[in-house]
Amino acid sequence: MIRHGLARVLSKRGLCSRTEAARWVGDGRVSVDGRIVRDPEAPTLPDARIAIDGVAAVAARRCYIALHKPRGLVTTTRDEQGRDTVYRCLDGAGLPWLAPVGRLDKGSEGLLLLGNDPAWAAAITDPATGPSKTYHVQVDALPDETLPGALVRGVEVDGELLRAQAARVLRVGQKNAWLELVLDEGRNRHIRRLLAAFDVGVLRLVRVAIGDLALGDLPKGAWRELTADEIAAFVPPSATVRPSARPARGRSG
Repeated sequence: MIRHGLARVLSKRGLCSRTEAARWVGDGRVSVDGRIVRDPEAPTLPDARIAIDGVAAVAARRCYIALHKPRGLVTTTRDEQGRDTVYRCLDGAGLPWLAPVGRLDKGSEGLLLLGNDPAWAAAITDPATGPSKTYHVQVDALPDETLPGALVRGVEVDGELLRAQAARVLRVGQKNAWLELVLDEGRNRHIRRLLAAFDVGVLRLVRVAIGDLALGDLPKGAWRELTADEIAAFVPPSATVRPSARPARGRSG
């Protein structure tokens, strides 16, 4: 059996992130076969007898959820500036530890996936094979008929080629409009930087779908567990995942 670093083994059990696991190990809180280990990279068998603060580190049940992230929350487990994070939406839910799968910046809203299955998350965030993401974007301009094509062709910004996989105008008002953009990659502030290159500002940015999974009518700040079919849709046919034991629907307080 292949040995992995201790922090990675803890993460793969769905108990915490590798960063958090490394912190626990460094603090002397983790033992392997009854012996305290302080090296996060110590070679460890996946089925080793591991304890945290003397309590057996049993693998958590796999959990996969969709959250309607509100604007104003940061997508991180903790924030050095003390800002509210997406975990505020999960307060009191009794869920196992979950990590965001990808990100939405503080000013963006919409569909965000969280889970405790690193292999599943890696399949979604893989830039080569991961699913496309669909966004509805309110802009501060009235686009002409050439803009969607220009967004698909792309433009170089700070040495990066930024482009959309697909783009169309959804509706136009008197002073602003809504666009639909589909991305097959996700660079830092991709949409905002792309539109700014055409002198178009973003008023609202909502992710409405990841692959075939749509945000739908999930209320803002609410979450639900994914179904087995939804979970499986994000992984290659040769891979396997352990779905949640009981699909449920929840909402933050």
